[in-house]
Amino acid sequence: MGSQSQEKGHKKLIQYANGPSLEEINGTVEVPKGKGFWRTLFAYSGPGALVAVGYMDPGNWSTSITGGQNFQYLLISVILMSSLIAMLLQYMAAKLGIVSQMDLAQAIRARTSKPLGVVLWILTELAIMATDIAEVIGAAIALYLLFNIPLVIAVFITVFDVLLLLLLTKVGFRKIEAIVVCLILVILLVFVYQVALSDPNWGDVIKGFIPTTETFSNGHSVAGMTPLSGALGIIGATVMPHNLYLHSAVSQTRKIDHKDEEDVARTVRFTTWDSNIQLTFAFFVNSLLLIMGVAVFKSGAVEDPSFFGLFDALSNTSTLSNGVLISVARSGILSTLFAVALLASGQNSTITGTLTGQVIMEGFVHMRMPLWLRRLVTRLISVIPVLICVMMTSGQSAIREHTALNTLMNNSQVFLAFALPFSMLPLLMFTDSRVEMGQRFKNSFIIKVLGWISVIGLTYLNLLGLPDSIAAFFGDHPSAGQLTTAHIIAYVLIVAVLALLAWTIYELYKGNKRHEAQIAADLATSHKE
Repeated sequence: MGSQSQEKGHKKLIQYANGPSLEEINGTVEVPKGKGFWRTLFAYSGPGALVAVGYMDPGNWSTSITGGQNFQYLLISVILMSSLIAMLLQYMAAKLGIVSQMDLAQAIRARTSKPLGVVLWILTELAIMATDIAEVIGAAIALYLLFNIPLVIAVFITVFDVLLLLLLTKVGFRKIEAIVVCLILVILLVFVYQVALSDPNWGDVIKGFIPTTETFSNGHSVAGMTPLSGALGIIGATVMPHNLYLHSAVSQTRKIDHKDEEDVARTVRFTTWDSNIQLTFAFFVNSLLLIMGVAVFKSGAVEDPSFFGLFDALSNTSTLSNGVLISVARSGILSTLFAVALLASGQNSTITGTLTGQVIMEGFVHMRMPLWLRRLVTRLISVIPVLICVMMTSGQSAIREHTALNTLMNNSQVFLAFALPFSMLPLLMFTDSRVEMGQRFKNSFIIKVLGWISVIGLTYLNLLGLPDSIAAFFGDHPSAGQLTTAHIIAYVLIVAVLALLAWTIYELYKGNKRHEAQIAADLATSHKE
């Protein structure tokens, strides 16, 4: 693939792009050869952190904490399963980028038609904007809680994080990775501190890691949530489609000799180590959030499950369950730390969301725009529903306003359920293929089996939860008519998703066969010569 964007002149804001993934940083990070394990791992560390951020963004917070409040440690097994599936999928995404030198969007576009590429691009853009809504809400609430900035103004301030992004593009990719790692450590340390103070029952925590039949049951509900809907919320907020596109791109930032198979294999191995270590941090953060929901608060004491309610509860001694916590809470440090971690989480996701947007736009539709413009456009679109929500509830009670924002954040995650199969299935098909990956790097039998179980299982669970997710748009107590409407909409969408999946699989299969025939023809030509 030759880049034509350089020849088009630098004055156009939107340019044609068909070069290497994230061309400005592709293959720019030097890595040592023949050094020890830890020094080599340090050189490869960074891309995993950018990916792990997506697994601990504000969208994960409410699902994990609320799941803990409602069902004690029952759903911590779902966090473990989601994290293991995430490790498997991210390993495949990184391997695809390193071996094929294409990110996932480029690979899909290279094997499918332009109309399908445009459809999948729009679908993935919607998923990124849905994630952005959660980040806007998280960052705006953190600004309100820390500095008492009115919500409407705080929402507008989140638009100006584009200036932070502009600054970061000047400092170099390695420093961006370091900043992201620091913010992850801030979040982790805040929750380690809060959970250590709460002194949870560790025996119950460990028992919770073993799934039971009750984990996915739909039998009883607490505060309008069943274990199944809680589990689906955690899964939906954990495994995100945009992370697969991002990892397949940022895994290519290290300088590799692609003619040397051993160098490629070493890069795959150390990138996998990096990814798994960072995703383990994300697993601990999400587990700590759920443990907070159980151990920090008295069961059912927090009526407002939004970030506002949790902030207040951390400084309200009547809702806390532990004597040491109560004495610390009086100082206000618990609630302040919570808001700081929330702000760090939102800023981290800003960096990764913008990079992913560039990856899918270049890969699917061969368009490039400056990072600051890309950020400004998606953030302004994402701000609109948040502003509407704030304005519609501004005259109502505080708890009504808080709940509406929380509901908007949770409902925005529905788009992730649509987009996820369209990134997972192609990823699995590409990495299973000897034609795409070569004999050495195609998925082993066990990875292939685990991959298909994960993809089919996640797709089934996401579609299973769709009727309830659509019903949630009608409020906490939908009427019988609204429930019927929600179910009709959900089943129409499920049929549409399955039809689009069938189209995607058919085109990928055809594209793979075409590519295989081309390789055979090239080989035959070279033998004749």
